[in-house]
Amino acid sequence: MTFQIRLFSRWQDAPWDRHRWPNFTPSELACRCPIDSPHYCRGEFYYDPDFFDGLQVVRSRLGAPLRMNSAHRCALRNAYVGGAALSQHKLIAADLALDDHNPRELLDACKAGGFTSFGFYRTFLHIDQRIKPDGSGRRWFSSPEARKQWTQFLT
Repeated sequence: MTFQIRLFSRWQDAPWDRHRWPNFTPSELACRCPIDSPHYCRGEFYYDPDFFDGLQVVRSRLGAPLRMNSAHRCALRNAYVGGAALSQHKLIAADLALDDHNPRELLDACKAGGFTSFGFYRTFLHIDQRIKPDGSGRRWFSSPEARKQWTQFLT
């Protein structure tokens, strides 16, 4: 079966394979615009099976739940939260809360899941699958404190 990356205006309309991605739901990966607001998207969803497969690998390797602070965002929501104009969240990306995860294990699991670009923050790890023209992913630190916190895990 061939899956196509596709944008749905409502996460409820997207196909979802709960056996393939048992630890996630479309609603947690959809834009978090207020459902009752006529000014926002009310649940836009970016369907990308490769991304979802990668998240399932991360979850399986860690053996513990992942809390996503953010995944897909519509353009209005992205602007509202102060996201970058070219944010990967406008396609699909995830900000994974550190919670009780070991940062090294979380980062290693994300690499094993095929994620190539990482944003290092004090309380979460941004992941996406973009690749620069030279074949590498992007990496950035949100602050000097985040750089200090994460540098020890970047071997």
